Amino acid sequence: MERTLILLKPDSVQRQLVGRILTRFEDKGLKIIGMKMLRFSDEQARIIYVEHEGKEFHEPLLEFITAGPSVAVVLEGLDAIAIVRKLMGETFGPDAFPGSIRGDFGSSRRYNLIHGSDSQQSARREIDVLFNSSELMDYERDISTWVYGRHLGKLI
Repeated sequence: MERTLILLKPDSVQRQLVGRILTRFEDKGLKIIGMKMLRFSDEQARIIYVEHEGKEFHEPLLEFITAGPSVAVVLEGLDAIAIVRKLMGETFGPDAFPGSIRGDFGSSRRYNLIHGSDSQQSARREIDVLFNSSELMDYERDISTWVYGRHLGKLI
């Protein structure tokens, strides 16, 4: 199973969209294995967004993500990273298709509601910044049998 991190950014929290957004991931069959509300320190924000360092939007992004509470969530499932990225939609709401999170809830070209890891390497790094192993719950769900198919004993 693949793990990924999503961050419901301060605009999601302030607009009271946290539950509605999380429902989309659960409805798709992804499992929440860790969740916390936090206010990012400058150091945490810089680690999470290191790949944007030097870009014109980097400093405004750091200012935004540290401005209020966010909700960090670790999701688990087959192809979790790709699924999350599709559900999020294009980076900015005006460009995102209806049906995606950003397409349904986003209008800004600066604030985009949610962050999702873009690779397994990024997911591991980002999860490690915000969670220790005791905060991630390994558990079985009875519905997993109905979320994924099986072939020769493997989930597909």
